[in-house]
Amino acid sequence: MNFRDPSSPVPDRVADLLGRLTLPEKIALLHQHQPPVPRLSLGGFHTGTEALHGLAWLGEATVFPQAVGLGASWDPDLVRRVGSAVGDEVRASHHKDPSGAGLNVWAPVVNPLRDPRWGRNEEGYSEDAWLTGLLGQAYASGLRGEHPVYLKTAPTLKHFLGYNNENDRCVSSSNLGPRVLHEYELPAYRPAIESGAAVAVMASYNLVNGRPAHVSPHLRDDLRSWTGDEVLVVSDAYAPSNLADPAQQAYFPDHATSHAASLKAGVDSFTDADRNSHVTIGRLTEALERGLITEADVDAAVRRILTVRLRLGEFDPAEANPFTALDPDTVNCPAHQALAREAATRSIVLLKQECRLLPFDRERVRRVAVIGPLGDQLMADWYSGTLPYQVTARDGLAARLGADRVTFAEGADRVALRLAGGGYLAVTEPGEVRRAFADPHGFDVFDWGSHPGPAGHHGTSVLALRAAVNGRHLTVRDNVLVADAPGPHGWAVHETFRLVERPDGTLSLHHELSRSYLVVGEDGVAAVGASFEQAARLQVEVRVSGPEQAAAVAAEADAVVVVLGNHPLVNGRETEDRENLALPPAQEALLRAVYAANPRTALVLTSSYPYAISWADVHLPAVLWSSHGGQEFGHALADVLFGDAEPAGRLPQTWYRSHCELPDLYDYDIITSDATYLYYRGTPLYPFGHGLSWGEFEYGAVALDADAIDADGMVTVTVEVANVGERAGEEVVQLYTHQQRSRVKQPLRRLRGFRRIRLAPGERAVVSIELAAADLSFWDVTTGRPVVEAARHKVMVGRSATDIRGCATLTVRGERIGARRLPGLLRAIDHDEACGVVLVDAAPERGDAVRAGDAGAWLSFGATDLTGCEQVVFAVAGGAGRVALVADDPLDGEVLAEVVGAGGGRYAYEKISCALSTSGRTDLYLVYDAPGIIVSELAFS
Repeated sequence: MNFRDPSSPVPDRVADLLGRLTLPEKIALLHQHQPPVPRLSLGGFHTGTEALHGLAWLGEATVFPQAVGLGASWDPDLVRRVGSAVGDEVRASHHKDPSGAGLNVWAPVVNPLRDPRWGRNEEGYSEDAWLTGLLGQAYASGLRGEHPVYLKTAPTLKHFLGYNNENDRCVSSSNLGPRVLHEYELPAYRPAIESGAAVAVMASYNLVNGRPAHVSPHLRDDLRSWTGDEVLVVSDAYAPSNLADPAQQAYFPDHATSHAASLKAGVDSFTDADRNSHVTIGRLTEALERGLITEADVDAAVRRILTVRLRLGEFDPAEANPFTALDPDTVNCPAHQALAREAATRSIVLLKQECRLLPFDRERVRRVAVIGPLGDQLMADWYSGTLPYQVTARDGLAARLGADRVTFAEGADRVALRLAGGGYLAVTEPGEVRRAFADPHGFDVFDWGSHPGPAGHHGTSVLALRAAVNGRHLTVRDNVLVADAPGPHGWAVHETFRLVERPDGTLSLHHELSRSYLVVGEDGVAAVGASFEQAARLQVEVRVSGPEQAAAVAAEADAVVVVLGNHPLVNGRETEDRENLALPPAQEALLRAVYAANPRTALVLTSSYPYAISWADVHLPAVLWSSHGGQEFGHALADVLFGDAEPAGRLPQTWYRSHCELPDLYDYDIITSDATYLYYRGTPLYPFGHGLSWGEFEYGAVALDADAIDADGMVTVTVEVANVGERAGEEVVQLYTHQQRSRVKQPLRRLRGFRRIRLAPGERAVVSIELAAADLSFWDVTTGRPVVEAARHKVMVGRSATDIRGCATLTVRGERIGARRLPGLLRAIDHDEACGVVLVDAAPERGDAVRAGDAGAWLSFGATDLTGCEQVVFAVAGGAGRVALVADDPLDGEVLAEVVGAGGGRYAYEKISCALSTSGRTDLYLVYDAPGIIVSELAFS
């Protein structure tokens, strides 16, 4: 059989195997869980092993820092080495259990971190698309391996396209105009695909401009145009069913139609109904019988699936594939433990440093207090592996100073919950929760911050309650409260509650998952399921003040390390966005109490996302941030705090002073909304790229080896950097540019490159970074292509996006973009500015249109040359009403042409012709008189 001949070309081998499969066998391969084909000696295969920052869900494996922490390293080589280690552990686990650890890995995530409130912020690398693409390519390269023939694993980029909100993620539509699409979204995916580092992509849950991402034309038009290799596209879990589900997108009338559309759009593997592949098989078979797809459509998808399997070496002798030699001892081996420590160390960012508190002086700091809910525990997120061991902040400092020199206080209040009808809520053996009249042991309260939640409790904190009597958390089993959980865990978190105030001043305990309240039955058993009206009334009695206890511990120490942050499964996680950027109130109160007791306090934030910590920035002498840093976090933190290691991390995203500085979470138009560091006009708490060092650096003048270059040219930017401090240090020299004159709104600054250097005290180095003029292009909506515009650019070098140390001016001899020239076709989506509109799909298969959201909505097309134009044809659908072309001003400009649409079907476009009242050059607007009107294009003749 030719498909088993390693000497034959891959396309020939795939074609041979494809030709041997029957049509039912081929259809069966389109589900996530591909069955074996015994007559051809083909084994089973499944997509979807999670490997975001370690092998997940399959037992103990090395746990590296979260992806956003790896992003903070600004170190592509480190990220590649982490990816390689994870790929090794996936391979080794696969050899041990092929049915558990599949070789198609769902990582990395390359969605740019547009908004820090996104629940899955921890999964991405950066808010900058270029940096995201660079690090995503590095991680994928490590996962795939460097062998010229065989893949170590088959990396899959997530989640294509425009996916940055969890609330309503299956029904919300991301507004991606052409510039945002081509300048911000697509560049994050392209490097890994174009280089061959990633061989697959996962489509996202959301819609883009009104069309589900699973039927997006960008799968074929863009993603697969970047490489000559086959690119496998997999669906996200249960997403194929969403397309026709009346409770979800309901975009198609039935599942056979939706599955056919997904297949024809480019989805190859359907992740749906868990292992119940018959559901997908039945829908695709029906689609084939109805003529919605052909066998050629099936073959195209199966060809891509088989190509990946062949490149993984599945059909070749084991001795030919070097990755088959990886054995189970690879998992969590000493080399990977050392790499986990290195990655955790290089991900730590020093946000603030004053008063020489850090690094700790070994002679002066002999006793350290570790304070806070994250001081003596490590958190695992949904995509973490199982920690093989844990080195907490307390452990790391104790290993350095000795356990007797490290004191600890969690800082959590211990409370008793008094029931209004008498007695207390208490835990009895074996973990039952019921009414008791004896004085209870109480509960330790952990505040994980506020979010609206399914019940809409804005501003009230989500709490976890740990029983003092047995150290276990309250949870719910069969609607009954018990205290036997290790803490919030699992996909469906049963261990979170809120205390909701009642009009009479008492409180009721709300259970988040069940969206119901605590009630105590006549038998005294505590349960959930009650409405607010039926809920038990409580009063909280504080038995031990966590802040007071922590302050007493802190006062006795030479220095204090307060470790605060988030729980990755609570308030900001998959399916759940944050409502604000504030620290949980109880954590803020704890920090202030500890600082008042001992000003020699360093705050260590360990979190999946940025916080607005203005008070800490003003008052504390030192602030550090790390993502949840994996199994070696405590060792890494101790190394940095005592100066044995450099705080090498730099912020991969902006830290704002308040969520009020952010646009609507659902607004993906970063240009119009002044979002991300690219367009943000305010003063951030900590800017993109920020991070301090143990060294002190001065920059010399910025020099260019050419003052002017052509559109295909290159310039070398150089700057001398000196360490003028007393300690060696590491600096990340960052290069930004700003186009000073343009037809369109340009970013205030955009990262173009960076270099890491390490300098001893007094040492100097000249840093060189190359800049290609082609990288200065933007998407020109007047011609539908990237353009390098003739312009001057400010070339800026500095320590962060706002800490610029030197500038130079570069002239680029590019194109001059004049007025739009008509006659011709003018797409509504290609406007320059807009007000009161919604981007929608022009047809289910492809094309974009613009719908009026309000009466008086308008589009601006800027300077337009109508010379020679006598007539215009409006393509109008949706609601009835008038649309008009207006000159110079959308409110009171001259009406050049107007038509009235009769209103009709969503895609039933009327082509209405109208004479133009003038010609020549004008600033052109399209004005909608009523909401619901849709315009796809204007044809001028």
